[in-house]
Amino acid sequence: MKRMGMIFRAKANKALDRAEDPRETLDYSYQKQLELLQKVRRGVADVATSRKRLELQLNQLQSQSSKLEDQGRKALALGREDLAREALSRRAALQQQVTDLETQHATLQGEEEKLTLAAQRLQAKVDAFRTKKETIKATYTAAQAQTRIGEAFSGISEEMGDVGLAIQRAEDKTAQLQARAGAIDELLASGALDDQSGMHKDEIQAELDRISGGSDVELELQRMKAELAGGSPQQAIEGGTGQAQSQQQPQDTPRFDKQ
Repeated sequence: MKRMGMIFRAKANKALDRAEDPRETLDYSYQKQLELLQKVRRGVADVATSRKRLELQLNQLQSQSSKLEDQGRKALALGREDLAREALSRRAALQQQVTDLETQHATLQGEEEKLTLAAQRLQAKVDAFRTKKETIKATYTAAQAQTRIGEAFSGISEEMGDVGLAIQRAEDKTAQLQARAGAIDELLASGALDDQSGMHKDEIQAELDRISGGSDVELELQRMKAELAGGSPQQAIEGGTGQAQSQQQPQDTPRFDKQ
């Protein structure tokens, strides 16, 4: 089971590696950083809102404290020491609340400053990452294009490999057809194959046909001459035949003189 699990993880890792595009991964990381920066900014805004609310409360408490102090002075001027004491007691309670709120205000102001500084630093990192991301993407795209061009020129890419195989198959089929056509011509010329169309003849048959055609022309010519001379065509043909035979006899036949 451990071995099967390791094989499965290895194959899954290889498949993910083929499917992974570094440019998409960089864009996703940049998007996540932007989301984190947005959260930090919202935190700064929330802290600033709380600080502003405390400031409003502090202003109200300080206003009430000043009002109680004035009322205590007026009561004391009128001889109402009891009212003056009550006003001062209430003012003391308000002062305690003001002190607590001022402490919270200082704390929130410190948190706001920290978050603002963190947001500024994060913004700088995001900007630097964006520049680096675009540089890496451009370099990767250029390297990928250069690799594809090199593979196309060398013929090792999948597309060019298919084209090369198709060209090779076409050349092999063409050579095979040319060899077959040449072999058939040689066989027809040698008489090993019969020409079913009757158009192809060997050299001997062509010579025989030429000689036969020439003899027919000579016989027809002798017949026409006999008709023009007033003789019978049969005699002219026989005469022509005899002349042809006499011409075929050797010219150097020896003569015997009578003694």
